[in-house]
Amino acid sequence: MYTQALNEKDAPFTTGRSDDPIKLERFQAIIDAEDKVEPNDWMPDAYRRTLQRQISQHAHSEVIGMQPEGNWLTRAPSLKRKATLLAKIQDEAGHGLYLYAAAETLGMSREEYYEQLLSGRAKYSSIFNYPSLTWADMGAIGWLVDGAAIMNQIPLCRCSYGPYARAMIRICKEESFHQRQGYEIMVTLSRGTPAQKAMAQDALNRFYWPVLMMFGPSDTESMHSADSTKWKIKRFSNDELRQKFIDATIPQGQHLGLTFPDPDLKFDAATGHWTHGEIDWSEFKRVLAGDGPCNRQRMKVRKAADAEGTWVREAAAAYANKRADRQRIAKIAAE
Repeated sequence: MYTQALNEKDAPFTTGRSDDPIKLERFQAIIDAEDKVEPNDWMPDAYRRTLQRQISQHAHSEVIGMQPEGNWLTRAPSLKRKATLLAKIQDEAGHGLYLYAAAETLGMSREEYYEQLLSGRAKYSSIFNYPSLTWADMGAIGWLVDGAAIMNQIPLCRCSYGPYARAMIRICKEESFHQRQGYEIMVTLSRGTPAQKAMAQDALNRFYWPVLMMFGPSDTESMHSADSTKWKIKRFSNDELRQKFIDATIPQGQHLGLTFPDPDLKFDAATGHWTHGEIDWSEFKRVLAGDGPCNRQRMKVRKAADAEGTWVREAAAAYANKRADRQRIAKIAAE
């Protein structure tokens, strides 16, 4: 109802200044009514910029996130494990494509978003700047990293921006499979030989704290949280999502017989939540700024892949142009 009223009054719909009180009131009415904002609807500049940043960073993270797992494709312990890992990597490539497509509806091309990544102007999730040293890391990444991603992404299925929300529905279904796949690897290792269990414990030790950082700093220190919450791009605070993840994950780790690397971790019976120690936010900021263990390696691989794929993109563009010319000639001939 609100969308229809806005559309009829303001067509054609473009990004608008955020200080127009009438349009802002109508826009917020769409949000408050839990309707979806669609690409052709009027939206404030700040809303569009926020979505461009968030969706493109999400897409970049999916693309870069293939690298730690791709590192183990040739060394998977069985054909079954290799096939499953390959399927997961292909899913992540698809997630990147869905998200770039959603981001393109906001007025920037995929090439522009991608250039921002390659030039270092755009960020991606800090977790993918850590190395995958053992096969157990494939389990830890699936169990912990994808588990944290699910906590973040399920609320995005109700995001106020339609194309983003619809893309997230399928992505979350596939991420759920990835999380179960990773946990199954950890179960197998934890029930295996002492060396295998030690490998699983080592992976947990290395990934636990960086995974907690994935949710971002407290909302009191976040630049974008207030507007994102008001516009219902974001439904929960960073701290709320982090707490939900911890409460779900600690019992899973206990079932595995593994120990979390946090001496301050304890269950608070009064609140029903697990409390944890202080997170080293200086490490988070350092990694995000480009000084993580694998930042340079990740971008080097991505830039090389982009360069090596130039001929494919050029060939596809030439074919598309040739096909368009044929269709145009056939249309003229038919007339």
